[in-house]
Amino acid sequence: MIFQDCDIKTNSNGEELAVHGTALLPAACYETNLASKPVSWHWHDEFEAVIILEGTVSLSVGATQVEASAGSGFFINSGMLHSACVIGENGCRLRSIVFHPRLTGGSIDSIFWQKYLLSIIENPSLDVLVLSDDQTWGTDAVKCIAEAWNAAEAEAFGYEFVMRDLLSRMILDIFPHIPPYRSVLSDKTIRNNERMKQMLKYMQEHFSEELTLDEIAQSASISKSECIRCFKNIVKTTPIQYLKQYRIQRAAELLASTDLKILQIGTVCGFQEMSYFARTFREFQHCTPLQYRLKHKKTALQEEHIKTSSISTVP
Repeated sequence: MIFQDCDIKTNSNGEELAVHGTALLPAACYETNLASKPVSWHWHDEFEAVIILEGTVSLSVGATQVEASAGSGFFINSGMLHSACVIGENGCRLRSIVFHPRLTGGSIDSIFWQKYLLSIIENPSLDVLVLSDDQTWGTDAVKCIAEAWNAAEAEAFGYEFVMRDLLSRMILDIFPHIPPYRSVLSDKTIRNNERMKQMLKYMQEHFSEELTLDEIAQSASISKSECIRCFKNIVKTTPIQYLKQYRIQRAAELLASTDLKILQIGTVCGFQEMSYFARTFREFQHCTPLQYRLKHKKTALQEEHIKTSSISTVP
C-alpha cells in the first residue's frame, strides 16, 4: 500500500519528515478533511498533485494564495513552502498524490528529465498551478490525478505502471500552461523565503518555551519590524499569532492522539496558564480542549467500527 497518514510532521527547518512512498515507488496517496485537519506550513522535495472532492480550499504557497472548489485541483512545485485550510463552515475533502519527479522523469540525464521535469523544478515563476474545472486541460489533469489515486487504491496487477503513466499525462497536460521562465523572484524574495524557514525552524524547536518577537527575529538575524513584514508577506499573519496557531495545532494533535491530562498538554505547548490555554484554544478550534478531545475520540471509534464492520462483512 502507498496510502499514508496525512498528519504533517516537520523537521526543525519546516521540511516534512514523512517519506512519501519508497525508493522503489516514490509516491504516496493521502486523503484528508480540512475541517478537522488543516494542513500546516511545510515543504518537501516532491511534487504534489491535489484534487478537491468536496468544499472549497484556500491554499497558500509562499506569498501566493489561491482558492479552488470541488472538481478542481492544484499542482504544487517541488520545494515550495505551503499550507491549506477550508473556506466556509462545511467540510473540505482532498485527495493528493505526493511523488518524486524521478517517478515520471526517470534519471537526471534522460530526455524526460532534461526537457520537461527540469523546466518545472527550476522555474522560479511556478509555485502552484490551479487545475480549474472550467479549462479543458485542467479537467484532464484532475482526471489523471483521480485515476492514478484510484489505481493506487485498487492495487491491481501493474498499478505502478498505470500510476506512472497517468501522472506523466498530468505533467504533459499542465506543461503548456506553465508560466514562462523568468527571474520573477528578486534577491529579497529569495532571502525572505530563507528567513521564513529559519524562523519557522526556531519556533518549532522552541514553541513550548516563552518566546518573544525579538527572539524570533534574532533567529533569522533581522529586526523585529522586518520579521513582522516577512510573516505578513508570506504567512499572512503576525509572528505571535502564528505561534499561537502552531501551539494550538500541536495541542489538538496531543488531545486527539494521547491520554495526557489537558493541563499537561497546555504546558507542553507553551501555555503557562490554563485559562489562557482554554481561551486561545476556543479562539482557533471553536470549542474547549475537553470538547475537542471527546469529539475526536468519538470520531476515531466510529471510524474503527466502520473498518471492523467492513472486514466482518467480507465473504
